[in-house]
Amino acid sequence: MNLKFMLNDYILIWNLLFQASISETLYKLKQKLWLNYKNEYNDTYKEKVTMLKDPKNFIPSNDLIYNIMLDDKEYEKLKKQAEKYRLEIMKVWDKNKKATSNLMTNIIRKDIGDINVYVVNKETNTIDTTGLSSDSNSLIIGKEICKDQTEILLLLLMSILNKKLKNYTIETEVFKQAILELAVLNEHASNLSGRSCYLTGTPSLSSMKRNIYPYWLMYLGIPKEEFLNRMMNDNIAFEANKYPYEKELKKMNIEEFIDFCIRNKNHMIKIDK
Repeated sequence: MNLKFMLNDYILIWNLLFQASISETLYKLKQKLWLNYKNEYNDTYKEKVTMLKDPKNFIPSNDLIYNIMLDDKEYEKLKKQAEKYRLEIMKVWDKNKKATSNLMTNIIRKDIGDINVYVVNKETNTIDTTGLSSDSNSLIIGKEICKDQTEILLLLLMSILNKKLKNYTIETEVFKQAILELAVLNEHASNLSGRSCYLTGTPSLSSMKRNIYPYWLMYLGIPKEEFLNRMMNDNIAFEANKYPYEKELKKMNIEEFIDFCIRNKNHMIKIDK
């Protein structure tokens, strides 16, 4: 998987128009456009899905609103800020690209392909996966880069994998979410930081993740004799002798492992905290 960070005028303008205003000048411009061009404004709003299917070749049904924005000095200023942000987030990706390749090869074990990440101003505080599907690879990001720069990368990976992996029923979707957290927020984050991150994640998924954890180690190919070291490192204890070692798990990809856990949910041993 490779992330390509890009700036697209149509996508940037759409988000500046329809996300919360990030400057007083932009707010006034939006009000003016709405008052004078209500029909065109509404038409622009409706084009989001079509735009994200193929942003490079997108042609608006009516380009009036876009042209006004392109000629406005406020948009010029905001576009420069978005470009600066694009360069910042690219640096984070370039620094962690090799480790992420390891995540996809050794943990996810599934080819996701290239993802086009369209950058908007970080003040919009948005991550939009509408354009991610089986036949579309567009994602929008506009999020602050925190002191721990890997947080934004982990957010991107979780968002991408959540949409690109197959869908599950309402009852079984929780297994997908728990295992994605084990893969990205726990194992991958641990590899990036050099310390265990296995106690982080969504609190409501904590119990399920602990129950899956012994099988997760088998999926990762951790030998049974190393279980104790992993338990101590990750601060998750279980009685290893109660678990037959499932050798086939390390041959599965992430979707096959999710399916395995769903099939065997009634047989998993509950681990007390």
